[in-house]
Amino acid sequence: MEKWITTETRKTLSMELNKITEKIIGCAIEVHKRLGPGLLESIYEKALCIELRLAGLKFKQQKSLPVLYKNESIGKFKIDILVENKIVLELKSVERHDPLFEAQILSYMKLGNYPLGLLINFNSKLLKDGIKRFICN
Repeated sequence: MEKWITTETRKTLSMELNKITEKIIGCAIEVHKRLGPGLLESIYEKALCIELRLAGLKFKQQKSLPVLYKNESIGKFKIDILVENKIVLELKSVERHDPLFEAQILSYMKLGNYPLGLLINFNSKLLKDGIKRFICN
């Protein structure tokens, strides 16, 4: 069953997602500014959760997402952070970007029916160079 929404509703949703995304990126930049690159992913995840809480955003850390095959559960994924039940955050702290990371976040978005995802690599000299945004229609 398809869900039909008006252009106005789509615009409002898009504006809401942009506003939340802006806050998330601000939080990530604050974490990166204070901790710098080169630490473990888990450290950035904990620090980012503190910043998200301080920014008044609702989130779930290590959100379990079931994987179904022909309506049977065959396993689970763990989303690093799910913000406002809409935006998937996949955190990395790696030297090199691997296309597998993109496939991973797109799978999470598709399986959970989430409209937006941010892949954030904290191991970047400038964090803005380590952020990639994904939109699922």
